[in-house]
Amino acid sequence: MQYEKKTIGVLTSGGDAPGMNAAVRAVVRAGNVKGHRVVGIRRGYQGLINGDIEEMKLRSVCDIIQRGGTVLYTARCPEFVKEEGQIKGVEMCHKMGIDGLVVIGGDGSYRGARALSNRGIPCIGIPGTIDNDIASTEYTIGFDTAVNTVVESVDRLRDTSQSHDRCSVVEVMGRRAGHIALHAGIACGAIAVLIPEREFNVDVDVIDRMKETLKTGKHHFIVIVAEGVGDSKRICEYIEEKTGIESRLTVLGHVQRGGTPTAKERVYASVMGYRAVELLEQGKGNRVVGVQNNRVVDFDINDALEMTKDIDQYLYKVAYEISI
Repeated sequence: MQYEKKTIGVLTSGGDAPGMNAAVRAVVRAGNVKGHRVVGIRRGYQGLINGDIEEMKLRSVCDIIQRGGTVLYTARCPEFVKEEGQIKGVEMCHKMGIDGLVVIGGDGSYRGARALSNRGIPCIGIPGTIDNDIASTEYTIGFDTAVNTVVESVDRLRDTSQSHDRCSVVEVMGRRAGHIALHAGIACGAIAVLIPEREFNVDVDVIDRMKETLKTGKHHFIVIVAEGVGDSKRICEYIEEKTGIESRLTVLGHVQRGGTPTAKERVYASVMGYRAVELLEQGKGNRVVGVQNNRVVDFDINDALEMTKDIDQYLYKVAYEISI
């Protein structure tokens, strides 16, 4: 089927995530191969308002699939939350001849895409956030790499914890979502995983479990804490007070956002980027792509934003029962 040639814009918005470059590359390559013009918008919605836009061709995205971060840069844009900013974005799309837009980011980015779609600029959202907290998809770009970064870091910490009979309390990213903490906790064999989605009692869920494990001959421990649960420093101090085991806090911070994306990351990002171009080519907008049961799917953006996502209860049970 032949489609009318379009100008497709692509931007990355919100926090950066490994794999975003793979998605950008897929959009550019798919668009070019299908005969469309593709333009890259730097620094998210702020760049759209400012007209920081240039055409991207096949060679524009050479050697970026393996790079972390985003070659289009990213920024948060409070101005775009307001009607005036959205109107400026629409006007710039008209000025640059942009017929449709691919937006790579999280829920906030999706809301911006919905605003543009409602004003006549078809947009397709691609889930890009290390937190894996977008409800319309089982997987978000950046999550797998972030978890692997945590696992690699904790494996290194385990060596020194074991050498000194210490407890390592590791704070990972996840202000409102504990997916990174839960997956990393299972992969690292943490004695406890504390996440914002589940109530916990440090005495019961950490201290008592450590004391029971001490009886079996284990003397070093890993505790994974999502940043959203509260004061990790105080939790670490409390563990030492109650157990007498030297405890050290490590805050991994933004190291989790960077690094070479995993193969899984690159594959899903590429397929979702390709699907986004297909949807725009078909004249569809106001939709988001995602992954369900290892298949790429798409939803109306309004429906996607209404969905909620909880921690996998079975994974949480596994993390608790096999870590003792």
